[in-house]
Amino acid sequence: MKKYLMWVLFGLIGFGVFGRPAVIAGQSGRVVEGLKMESALLGEEVDYTIYLPPGYDDSDRYYPVVYLLHGYTDEEWAWIQFGEVRLAADRAIADRTIPPMVIVMPDGGVTWYINDYNKEYPFEDMFVREFLPFIEETYRIRSEKEFRGISGLSMGGYGALMYSMRYYRLFTACA
Repeated sequence: MKKYLMWVLFGLIGFGVFGRPAVIAGQSGRVVEGLKMESALLGEEVDYTIYLPPGYDDSDRYYPVVYLLHGYTDEEWAWIQFGEVRLAADRAIADRTIPPMVIVMPDGGVTWYINDYNKEYPFEDMFVREFLPFIEETYRIRSEKEFRGISGLSMGGYGALMYSMRYYRLFTACA
């Protein structure tokens, strides 16, 4: 399963660059932007964007999840705007390269996805203790480690690597 999720993560990145045949009409996922989660640890709302795969709204199925972390000075919409994640995921799902999955893109600000040195802005703690549980309670996501991956670009790559090493019991794959 770990090897499979690695191919999924690399596939999402690769499809955005190299492209594939168009998705069959009516078989596209849905992106929801402007979402918020209230964080007690940060004392403010955390913005996020989510990709829901084709058929999500019409089923009771639980899905694997990938958390995509954006780069320095970007925001939660960067993967949609610049990475065209919806198109890449739709194509990969239509090609059966990856299974249908939920993709979550939180706004990490310029935190490097870690706690600040004096713990006044504990972003990492919020991500692990509040954000992951919130997402898994709000959406039909499989909560087992085998179905949770993380990936990032630049600053987000640093965050993904740190989380995958520090919380190896939470993530099965990192890219």
